[in-house]
Parts: sequence; C-alpha cells; structure tokens
Amino acid sequence: MAHFEAYQEYQRIEDVEEDSPPGEEDLLVHVPEGLKDSWHHIKNLDNFFTRIYHFHQKNGFACMMLTEFFELVQFLFVVTFTTFLVNCVEYDVLFANRAVNHTEPGHNPLDRSKVTIHDALLPSQQCTDRIRGDSWIIFLLIMATIFWIYRLVKVFCNVLSYWEIRQFYIKALKIRMDELCNFTWQEVQDRLISLQREQQMCIHKKELTELDIYHRILRFKNYMVAMINKSLLPVQLQLPLLGNVVFLTQGLKYNFELILFWGPGSLFQNKWNLHPKYKRNGNRLELAQQLSRVILLMGLANLLLCPFILVWQVLYAFFSYTEVIRREPGSLGARRWSLYGRLYLRHFNELDHELHGRLGRAYKPTSKYMNSFTSPLLTVLAKNIAFFSGSVLAVLIALTVYDEDVLTVQHILTAITVLGIVITVTRSFIPDEHMVWCPEQLLQCMLAHIHYMPDHWRGSANKSETRDEVAQLFQYKAVFILEELLSPIVTPFILIFHLRNKSLEIIDFFRNFTVEVVGVGDICSFAQMDIRRHGNPTWLSEGQTEASVYQQAENGKTELSLMHFTIKNPRWQPPQESSVFISHLKEKVHHDAQSGPSTQLLLSEAPFCSSLQSHESGTVPESLLASVLAHPVLTASGLQGGEHRFLPPSTAASAAASVLASLSTSQLAHGGRGRSPGLLPASIHPESTMYRSDRTVMDSMTNSDARYRSTTLHSEFASAEMSLHAIYMHELHQQSSHPQRTSGQWQNPVLMRDLHPNTGFQDRARLSSTGSLPTPVHLGGWREEEEEDEDEEEINSGSHRGVAGSS
Repeated sequence: MAHFEAYQEYQRIEDVEEDSPPGEEDLLVHVPEGLKDSWHHIKNLDNFFTRIYHFHQKNGFACMMLTEFFELVQFLFVVTFTTFLVNCVEYDVLFANRAVNHTEPGHNPLDRSKVTIHDALLPSQQCTDRIRGDSWIIFLLIMATIFWIYRLVKVFCNVLSYWEIRQFYIKALKIRMDELCNFTWQEVQDRLISLQREQQMCIHKKELTELDIYHRILRFKNYMVAMINKSLLPVQLQLPLLGNVVFLTQGLKYNFELILFWGPGSLFQNKWNLHPKYKRNGNRLELAQQLSRVILLMGLANLLLCPFILVWQVLYAFFSYTEVIRREPGSLGARRWSLYGRLYLRHFNELDHELHGRLGRAYKPTSKYMNSFTSPLLTVLAKNIAFFSGSVLAVLIALTVYDEDVLTVQHILTAITVLGIVITVTRSFIPDEHMVWCPEQLLQCMLAHIHYMPDHWRGSANKSETRDEVAQLFQYKAVFILEELLSPIVTPFILIFHLRNKSLEIIDFFRNFTVEVVGVGDICSFAQMDIRRHGNPTWLSEGQTEASVYQQAENGKTELSLMHFTIKNPRWQPPQESSVFISHLKEKVHHDAQSGPSTQLLLSEAPFCSSLQSHESGTVPESLLASVLAHPVLTASGLQGGEHRFLPPSTAASAAASVLASLSTSQLAHGGRGRSPGLLPASIHPESTMYRSDRTVMDSMTNSDARYRSTTLHSEFASAEMSLHAIYMHELHQQSSHPQRTSGQWQNPVLMRDLHPNTGFQDRARLSSTGSLPTPVHLGGWREEEEEDEDEEEINSGSHRGVAGSS
C-alpha cells in the first residue's frame, strides 16, 4: 500500500466555492422579474445537462413519456398476470388430467370431450378467495404496489421536469420538437455554449466549454471507467474449474454506484462534491472502516431482498425472452457487448451515443473473430445430433401432412418444437466449410473500432486464451441472461467478501484522483485527460509526463481519450500540456508519412481493397480505411495493379500516417480546426472524381438536406480519423514497448517482385506539386463530429494483420 500513501492528496484546479449549496436540488431557477423565459443560475447543472442530453437522445418529450407510461403498464401487467396464472387457472382441467362435466343445458352432447378455456378458469369469487387465503401472495402484492406507486410518483416528477426541458429546447435553444431529430448532439451542445454567454446558466464561469458539459453529464461514469481501468472494482473472480471469470451485471453496477456516489453513506455529499473528509489523508483508515460497514450493510440488504429480486428477474426474463427464443432459437447464440466490456472499452468523456456507435461498428468484425474459433469435436457431435434430430422431425412433419390428426397425439407438438430448437442450436456449432478465417487480420479489424487491446493479444490472436478474454467483452446473450438471473444471489457475496476488502484502496483512489474544477465541482482527474499527470511514456508521451506507474492510466487510455475528444469536439481548445502532446503526435505523423504510401495511391486502391475485405459499403471514409488497412497486404502479396510500380514494404501505421498527414495539411489549407463542419462538402476538391458526385448531389439539395448530409459525412470522416489514430498509436506503442519485434514479428514482408523505388517518390512529388494529391479532401483533420466510419477501417486493419501474421 506504499504507493497509495506516497501519492499527493486531493487537489484543486482552482479554488472555488461549490457550484450549488447542499440540499438545493431544484432543476431550474427562473428569474421572476424581467426575462421570465430565461434560465439563470441553474442550481443542479449535472441534472440539467443530463436531462438535456437524454431528451435529445430519446427523441423528445412524447417518446420519453410514452416509454415511461408503458414501463408502468408493463410492471402492472407482469404482476397481475402472474397472480392470475398462479391462483385462477385449473391446471388439472387444462392438462386433461380431470374430466369436465358438460351435461349442463345448452351444451352439445357431441362436444362433451372438448375442454374450453372457460372450463380451465376458476370463477372470480373462488379466485379471489384463493388470493386472500394466501398470506405470501398478499405480502408480495403489497410490496409490488408500494414499488409501483413509487414508480408512478417518479414518472409524474419526470413529466414535470422534462416538460420544462421541452420549453428550454423551444424557447432558449430555438429547436422545435418536429426538428429535434435533425439536430446532432454537437449542434445542440454548440447552442448551449452560446446560450451561456447570453444567460449565465452557470454563475461561476463566464463561458462553458465542451469538456465542462461532458464532465457534468459523465461525472460518475468517468469514475467507473477509471476504476475499471485501474482494476479497482472486484469484477474479476477466480472460481474453481472455471478459472478467471468476469461478473458485472446491472444489479451489481447499481450497488457500486449506490455505495460510492449517491446512496446513503456514499462518498459524495451531493451530486458534484466529494465529502471534505475524504479529501484529507489523515483519517484514511477510519474512513475505510466506515466504508466497509456501509458495504456490509448494503450486502446484507441485498441478501434480505434476494428472494424478491430473484422472482422478479425470473418473471421478467420469462415474459421478455420466451417468445423470442421460440421464434428464433439461435438468438441465444448471438453476442452482445458485456457491461464490463462497455466500461473497459469506453474512453474518458465519451457519451453513450458515441460509445454505442463505435461498438456497433465493431460488432461485425468481432463476431467474425469469435466465429473463427471452432471445436472439431463439437462440430462432429453437432453434425450427428442435427442428423438424428432432423430425421425424426422429418418423419413427424410428413405424418402431420398426411393426416392432421397426428397433432392430437399427446406431446407431438412439443416434440416437433424441441427438435426444431435442437437442430437450430446444433447448426450454430457447424462452421461454414467455405470460409477461411485469419484471426490476426480480424483482430486488427476489431482494434480499429474498439481502440483498446492488451499487448499480449498481438501475435496471439489464434490462441484460445485470447479468444476467452475477448469473450469477456463480447458475451453470448444466453450468458448475459444467466448472469442477470444469478445477479441477486451473487451480488451480496461480492459486496461482503470482495468489495469490503477494497475499502482502503477505494478511499485512496477518490482522494488521489479527484480534482475540483471551477464551475464544475469535483471530478475524476483522469477525465481531465492530463498527459503530464496521467500519461504513459510508452504511448507517445515520453518526456511530457511526470506520472508514476500508479498514476498512469492503463492501455493508453489517457492518450486515446484525448485524441477521441479532440476529434469529436473540434472547437474545443485543449490545455497547454494536451496541446503539446497533440502537436508532438502531428509531427510524428508527418515524419512517418514520408515513408508511407501516397494518399493518391491509397485512394486509387480503395475499391479493390473493399472488395478484398468483402466489405460492401462504398462510403468514402470506409473505403479509405479499407485501403489503409489492406495496403500492406497488397504490397506484400503483389496484388496491386501494374500502374503502381513503386511498392515499398509498408505497415498499417505508415499508411495511416500518410492519410492523417494529408488530413492535417488539408485542414490547415481550409482555415484550421475551427471551421464549420457544414462547409465540408465545399472543401472537397472539384477535380477529385471520388467526391465529385457527392458535391453535385449537395448542390441540388435544400439547405436543410445539405446541412444534414454534410454533418453525416463529417461524422463519418471523424470516426474514420479516430480509427486511423487508434491503429497508428497502437503500432507506435508496440514499437516502444517491444522494440525487438519491430524488425521481426510486427514488420510486414517485402514484396516478392520487381520494385522501382525511385518512381514512387517522383510520382508523389509530381502529385503534390500539381495539387492532385487529395489534401483538399477534408476528412476531419484534427477535429470531430460523430462516428460512423470505423467499420471499414476495422475490416481493413484485420486484413493487414492477418496476412502479415500468417506469412
């Protein structure tokens, strides 16, 4: 624990009184006289900005309220329908275990053997008596009613709050509800920043920055990302027979947040300030004991509520997934990003929609990587089980077609359903015999979008250990459902036996890695993306950082988060230390671009590379990414056309540097990073055939359509640019961490045919002098917007790595 004690105590960026006095939780404070429609001195800016963000992401007031209304109805339905099934159905009659007397007047004697739904239902009076006679059912119904009333009150409060947010959008931001879907979050954020200059929403700062808004929306999420990055939260467990298992569910995450951030006895005294006692080093042991007691009480409370939560989880899962499983049995074999994966792969200061878009583009290559691992033993078993099950099913279907009375045989429908599910499940274990996978190539494709990858994955993509670690981030849906069902049972034991042991480390973490920022409050210091304080020398910050190993963020998260935020928010002015890092990276890119392929060459290869990658998307950024990632494969294999005589051995890093250098040059030529993204199409060079059609379409559009198109295109280029940076920075990190590999394992093979080394430099000089080099193509430079483009790069990156590794 020496490194915890050696680190300095809580720090302040600037001395400032807290943003709002404790206890003042109102969302908005209106000035009664004068501008009554203005918003001044908003007391809880965290809540305010978060609601503005959710209002935008959830498509406005009507959609949000309708969703909350149906959540209330859904809970009511689950409770009442379950009570009805347990107490009001005569199952002996329904299953024909007891005969039904149909001798009453009005019944057809020929229908005496038929059982109707009415026969299987108890009379209302008898059903009511059964419910009243069961004290356990009465207790559960009372608990459910209390919870439903609580949810009803919360929905009513949300209606009032979000109605005021609706008014804020209309009157302050000048965005009508029917136009909300046409605005990106960056555009809404720009209007918020402009509004701050006119109306002091935050009284402690004259102007807000993009980072201030992100800090308030993501205050607690940045802490969670940092604690996962530093392996502080006990989510990795060593279990007998299973080995290292990652367990993080919605319930467990909720308990972590309740204990640390906003529950009774939490470390924060309000939404924006850490309690003063946790900022001092003197009483850390006493505070750790207090936190340990809070965790113990929370664990015991979870243990007490375990039966009720478990019942609800089972019922909700049954009603949610049964029909989906019946209709698509293979859906359980589909994969999804785990909750742990979302925290592990998340950048500091990355909003939900940015993370969702990035991981969405990583879904296909990651699925392909996981599917590249097959078990020959399971394949043989699956083929034979599918054969036998299919044979029996074929006979039953044939008999049913011949005579439908076969369906009246007891359990025949059950047998047909079960056999169909078995066949579907077993076929998922049978690989496509025509597909050839290259794990290294696919892993590089993943990296282009997920941006984070442990060092030991490189060169080990074909190992089962690597596959198992990827599976912790990208789990089966069946595993997700099973973990959520087990969560009420497992969570109390994790809290009591694992999290309590981390109490002192948690206290030290919050003291050492919390800073107070003027106008924002207490935030996680990692969220400042301060290279000097949290940089890693092996991630291009050597000579710029003073961080010890304890202070460094793992896996280059500080550096990659800084680049991501800079690209996504092009008007943000980074602090001095961050600007130095970005300038250093630009210089490195320009230097490495000298040995890389020309951008013109990459652009001309884009269609072929997309085809080589089996990627059907034809968008400009994705095609360019495909060429960047596949170019080393082409130069090594000789697949390029004869017109490109200069084919030096190159890496994905050099190809990415070449493109990034052209982007930076293009941006400087068009007025710098602060230029409006709406002008992007006009900056496209008119002589470039790749962009001419886009510009022609743009000229024929209305202003609204043109703005939407240009924003979308800029977002794609920004995402592609970040993917290029991720590939480039990981390559340089490998060279810095493993210099012996740069001349061996990580270097691409030389092309096995005649080369003409002088021609390439002449061609590049000629292209640059004539202006045909696509430097006017503004791909986002060192700027931003959304993300939509990393798919292509991912696929191409995988291609390069796979061929290089296999060769």
